[in-house]
Amino acid sequence: MVSALRSHPRSVGPIDRLRFAPFLVQMVVVRRCNLSCGYCNEYDGASPPVPTEDLEARLRSVRRLGAFSVEFTGGEPMLHPDVVHLVRYARSLGIPRVRMISNAYLLNADRVRALSDAGLDHLQISVDGVEPNDVTVKVLRPLRPKLRAVAEHARFRVTLSAVVGAAPLEEVREVVRFAREHGFRPRVLLLHGEDGQLALDEETLRAYADLQRDLSALYREAGDYRARLARGRPAPFKCRAGARYLYVDEFGNVHWCSQQRSHLSKPLEAYTVDDLVEQFYTPKPCNPQCTLGCARSSSKVDRWRPQSATPPRPPEGAAASPDVAADRLRRGG
Repeated sequence: MVSALRSHPRSVGPIDRLRFAPFLVQMVVVRRCNLSCGYCNEYDGASPPVPTEDLEARLRSVRRLGAFSVEFTGGEPMLHPDVVHLVRYARSLGIPRVRMISNAYLLNADRVRALSDAGLDHLQISVDGVEPNDVTVKVLRPLRPKLRAVAEHARFRVTLSAVVGAAPLEEVREVVRFAREHGFRPRVLLLHGEDGQLALDEETLRAYADLQRDLSALYREAGDYRARLARGRPAPFKCRAGARYLYVDEFGNVHWCSQQRSHLSKPLEAYTVDDLVEQFYTPKPCNPQCTLGCARSSSKVDRWRPQSATPPRPPEGAAASPDVAADRLRRGG
C-alpha cells in the first residue's frame, strides 16, 4: 500500500492548492520554431513535436498538482499537429484555463475557430514592430491579415506582446495602437538575456519609460516592475517559481523558468506537493533584475507571505491542515 502511494504521487488537496499550487504552468509542446528571431533562445530548427501521449500524461500531472492554468508554448506550438486536441484534452481534465503563446504565422480563420471550439481561453501573440529587421520578423507588415482573422473569429482573449529592443520604439507604439483598434490587449516587454536579466542600453530604457507613460492606466500594470528596471533600479520580489509558476520543458522536466534551468530540474510526473512547498519558500537569487512577467505575476498574490531557505513551521500544538492530516493517515502517521 505504501509503495503504491509512493509510485503514484497524490493529488494536491484543496487547502494546499490554495496555498501552494501553480497559478500557471507553461508547457513546451514543440521546441522547433518556424522563425529564428535574434533575441530568442527558446527554439531550435529541427526537434520533432513532443509525442501527444506524453503531453497528455503531463497534463494529467498538471491537473494532479491543482494548477489553475496551463499555457502551451515552444518553439511555436502551432507546429504541433495535435495542438487543438491538446487544448480540448486539457479542458476535459478540468484545468480551469488553457492558454497559448504563438507568433501567429500559422494561424488562419479555420484554425482560430478550431481553437475557440476546443476551449482556448487566451492567446498571446508576439508582435515586436512594423517592418522586418535583422532581429525579428514578428511584425505587423506580414501579420496584419492573420491578426484580422484572429480579431474576427476568436472567442478567446488576445494579448499582443511587443519586445522593446527588437524594433524601433515608434514601431512599438504602432503595435499598441493596432492592438487597441482591434480589441486586443497590448503588452510591452523588456528584452532579456539568456539568464532572464535586462539586456538593453540606457537610451532604449529611457525610450521605454516614455512609452510606458504614454500608455493609459487601462493598459499599464499597477506597480510595474519594468519602470524600476528601466530606471536602472532593482525590482526585488518574492519569486514563487517552482510552485505558483512552473516551466515544463520538452523532456517533461520542471524548472523555475525558461531562463533559469540549472537550479531545478525534476520530472513533472514525480513532482509532489512537497516540491511545491519547498520551492514556494526557496529564495531565488536572480529575482531583483528579473524581467519575466510570468514568474512575477504568478508570485504577486503571495507577496505578504514569508520566504526563506527554511520553511516556517506551524506553532507548536497547532492543528495540521486537513491536507497534511490526510497525508499522515496515508503514511500511517
